[in-house]
Amino acid sequence: MEQKIKEALEQIRPFLQRDGGDIEFVEYTDDHVVNVRLKGHCAGCPGARMTIKGVVERILKESCPEVESVEAVD
Repeated sequence: MEQKIKEALEQIRPFLQRDGGDIEFVEYTDDHVVNVRLKGHCAGCPGARMTIKGVVERILKESCPEVESVEAVD
């Protein structure tokens, strides 16, 4: 499962890098939550929550239907 999640994140990474940010996979929990860490400009961006829920979570759920949600961690 972790490999599928990492592959899906690779699809998102170029868009974040274009704006000076990045995303890092942290863990996939037993309750089907993907924890990620936003880096660079994305880490302090006021729109980070919208990016996580509106983009990252949607793409991960499409690629990995087992995923329940995506959360940002520090």
